[in-house]
Amino acid sequence: MEKIAVFVDVQNIYYTCKQAYGRSFNYRALFKMLSQQAQVEHAFAYAIAPADDGQVKFQDALRHIGFEVKLKPYIQRSDGSAKGDWDVGITIDVLDYAEHVDKVILLSGDGDFDLLMAKVAQKYACDTQVISVAALTAKSLLDVIGSHIPIESNLLL
Repeated sequence: MEKIAVFVDVQNIYYTCKQAYGRSFNYRALFKMLSQQAQVEHAFAYAIAPADDGQVKFQDALRHIGFEVKLKPYIQRSDGSAKGDWDVGITIDVLDYAEHVDKVILLSGDGDFDLLMAKVAQKYACDTQVISVAALTAKSLLDVIGSHIPIESNLLL
C-alpha cells in the first residue's frame, strides 16, 4: 500500500472553502478517503493557537481524527495588521518527511508552495498532490504537482 504524508494549511482551507462555498471543510471525510486509498504515515494540521473554546474543540477533533496539530500564536502587529501563517513550518516538515513516503499531499492552494512541491518531486522522486478549492488555487502550484483533487461537496460539511 502506498505510504503518504498529509500537510494541511488549516487557515487556507478554512477561508477558501468559506469564500467559494460558504461551508466548512470536512476533515473526517478527508481522512476516511485518504485512508481507503493509502497508508497515512503522517498527517499534520497547521493552525493558529486557539483564542476561544470553539477553536479548542475543533483542534481536539482534528487530533481525534488522526492529525498531529501544530500551533502558532496569532500575532497582532502595532500597525493593526496580523500575522499567523505556517508557510515556513509546512515547508520544513514537507522536506523532512518527503523522503520517507511515496506521496506528499498538501491541502492549500497557496502559490507560495509551488517551489516546494517541485523540489519534492525532483529531489525525492515523490509523487505530489494538492487538495484545494480549484477556483482559488494558484496556477503556478497546479503546474508543478503530480495531481490535484478539487474540494467539492463530498469534502464539505
